[in-house]
Amino acid sequence: MPLTSFTPEPVTPDPTRRTPHPLLTQSWLDMAFLHWAADPADVAPLLPAGTVPDTLDGSTYVGLVAFRMHRIGWFRLPGIPYLGTFPETNVRLYTVDAHGRRGVAFRSLDAARLIPVMVARAAFRLPYLWSRMAVRHDGDVITYTGTRRWPGPRGAHSRIVIRAGGRIEDPTELEHFLTARWGMHNTFFGRPMYLPNTHPRWPLHRADLIECDEDLVAAAGLPAPAGQPVSVLYSPGVPVRFGRPALSR
Repeated sequence: MPLTSFTPEPVTPDPTRRTPHPLLTQSWLDMAFLHWAADPADVAPLLPAGTVPDTLDGSTYVGLVAFRMHRIGWFRLPGIPYLGTFPETNVRLYTVDAHGRRGVAFRSLDAARLIPVMVARAAFRLPYLWSRMAVRHDGDVITYTGTRRWPGPRGAHSRIVIRAGGRIEDPTELEHFLTARWGMHNTFFGRPMYLPNTHPRWPLHRADLIECDEDLVAAAGLPAPAGQPVSVLYSPGVPVRFGRPALSR
């Protein structure tokens, strides 16, 4: 499929759709966004059916995103405090589909709770993996660590240390492109699936990368990052609502 065959919707810092009847609710807290530029031709074979790489000025991006998942809940029920609350680190790519919907596609999602991992793998066919993980604060320095347990490759790891800085009052086009994503693309029993989400505009902060020791990107089937990331951001987080999945034939 040609990489230019789909016309994407505009990038918008605020959601253009509503989720009055959410399927899932949760909060994403203490987000660290690390991104490296990538060649769309290298990324395209790894994307779900029905999508192509989303690009900005000819480049697409590989994201390594670490955060604290907080209180996953179904429908309008209160979020679960223990099983629904855990550290997570994901490797993600940027996608657009035939409807022009921009989104992300996950190559891996390491999480610290086994039951949510198994539910997400079974119910949504997402590549969740069970890992030993922690998020620690020391003033404005935040450390995210993880070591994979199951299903593998066992021992795949990450250690990310950032120093959170000041609020970004006017994010750049690239910063919106990398963070303002209102859905997820996946394949569900062989059919393309789009899972929409809404949340308030990201409160983005500058961040200094102190340390990044990881092999999750390579374990996800991508070339290991070369050099420093082109973008490092921090956000204290947002509450999120997921809508009903849309399945294509």
